[in-house]
Amino acid sequence: MPGMVLFGRRWAIASDDLVFPGVFELLVGGHPDAVPRAQREAGLPWGCPAQQLPDRAPCPPGGYHRHRVGHRVCQHESWLIIASTMLTILIVFDPLGGKAAPGAPLGPQPLDSRESSQLLSGLKTAATSVWETRVRLLCCCVSRDDHTRVAFSSTAELFSTYFSDTDLVPSDIAAGLALLHQQQDLARSPPEPTEVVTHSPGPFQEADLDAELENCHHYMQFAAAAYGWPLYVYRNPFTGLCRVGGDCCRRRTTDYDLVGGDQLNCHFSSILQTTGLQHRDFIHVSFHDKVYELPFLVALDHRKESVVVAIRGTMSLQDILTDLSAESEPLDLECEVQDCWAHKGISQAARYVYRRLVNDGILSQAFSIAPEYRLVVVGHSLGAGAAALLALMLKSSYPQVRCYAFSPPRGLLSKSLYEYSKTFIVSLVLGKDVIPRLSVTNLEDLKRRILRVIAHCNKPKYKILLRGCWYELFGGSPEDLPTDLDGGDLTQPLLGEHSLLVHGSPAYSFSSESPLESPTKYPPLYPPGRIIHLEEEGASGSCSCSPAARYTVRWAHESEFSRILIGPKMLTDHMPDILMRVLDHVVSDRTACVSCPAQGGSSVDQA
Repeated sequence: MPGMVLFGRRWAIASDDLVFPGVFELLVGGHPDAVPRAQREAGLPWGCPAQQLPDRAPCPPGGYHRHRVGHRVCQHESWLIIASTMLTILIVFDPLGGKAAPGAPLGPQPLDSRESSQLLSGLKTAATSVWETRVRLLCCCVSRDDHTRVAFSSTAELFSTYFSDTDLVPSDIAAGLALLHQQQDLARSPPEPTEVVTHSPGPFQEADLDAELENCHHYMQFAAAAYGWPLYVYRNPFTGLCRVGGDCCRRRTTDYDLVGGDQLNCHFSSILQTTGLQHRDFIHVSFHDKVYELPFLVALDHRKESVVVAIRGTMSLQDILTDLSAESEPLDLECEVQDCWAHKGISQAARYVYRRLVNDGILSQAFSIAPEYRLVVVGHSLGAGAAALLALMLKSSYPQVRCYAFSPPRGLLSKSLYEYSKTFIVSLVLGKDVIPRLSVTNLEDLKRRILRVIAHCNKPKYKILLRGCWYELFGGSPEDLPTDLDGGDLTQPLLGEHSLLVHGSPAYSFSSESPLESPTKYPPLYPPGRIIHLEEEGASGSCSCSPAARYTVRWAHESEFSRILIGPKMLTDHMPDILMRVLDHVVSDRTACVSCPAQGGSSVDQA
């Protein structure tokens, strides 16, 4: 439902959201048993802390004590109600609620196109200002410099662009996501995108799948080590602190002086434990962390005969601001590729690491020690995106460079750069991980799908939310989907889709079936390189050697990640520790099942 208009302004709450507070009031305040016994015995009515018994009223034995206890209970409950009311008002208050959009309920007459455009522009400017204020408050502890101020503006513009053309409240979004998850599960065998058929992987991709999977398993250790001690302790909750705690207290030894870098603190011990390398194998370790400036490490990997550059993923507010600087900017590369565009924030971070590696002589130092080694760049999440762009920047100077990007963001490269990167970049994606499907274009698609599924729903929101919570926690059948999107019998939906869009906005002119175009500052972007996709199939496998869960391992096309999938694992599949565990399981199963004589296969199927 659209947001309520009360006292001449819009609030971030809909009329159907009042069901839950109404039920709570009915249960708590509407039954005599809800009044505390001490209050009833003391004669105090519910919710009236100011009422007191007369000073000289006859008091039964123990009555005065009961009166005082009841009075205090009533006072505390009243203050709790006042505090919760103020908190609710603060949450549902919309700073832009007083600005009526053209054609919205507050506007008595429709406006012409010129006035509509002016008001929409003013609304977007005000929304950007409000979002920038919110971002500054949330990131109040982040040091302010030019990069931070630019990131604040970029983040605010992204949020205002995405949210300014819809009339949805938070509970609508939650209900829409619940319905989308059930609708997605209902379509058990969705048709493959047409691009997958017309762009099937070449023979060389199938031939080296096993080799690249083993490389991913090996280099994921470096990508995880770049996170430092927090991830190591998280992965080893009982022994992690004991193993790395000593380095936090003892003074730096001469071994540490062999490694360049800054702000090592407790990180170096966890890096050694994760990678299994020695002090002398590290050239540089930096945990300097600012907006557009990511921590990274450089090490000599003697097993693979490579110089490894590992870049850390998102771990701080500064990293989140880098992620959310989602505009596209040109990428100046020494290659013949046309239309080189990339994610602005990640591109800036890659340039920072490039300057450190080249201008500070870090790579020169590494290759002076091992000139025959090749260069490999790795990273996870935000670090994967920065690693891919860094590999593109270093390609002209180091033609043999390779990159392994673990769970990279989708909105990273232009189409031409995506095609160019296939020759030396490999990405790894686990299950329904949301980040490799996350881009401004896909978010616009998700918004349109939420609008459609809400507008074509004939059930009250409280039932959708309750059933959605049950479905997420305990599962069930998605067949009782209360929409007509797949040809059901629904003839009287509660809303029309256009009632949830701001009149006069660009999205309002599109039909429900037409795709939304990305804003000019956010053109369609693509993930880097060739993509290995790991998908869980179930607990039982065809090989008796491995009784654990079964995974398919295959090359995938980028179009398979052109839509955000809703599910309980869309976030957990992105976690580096989960990805490491699955990689360990997949590689060990593929190795073990080679010796299965009966099946001659593996519990990990290759599609």
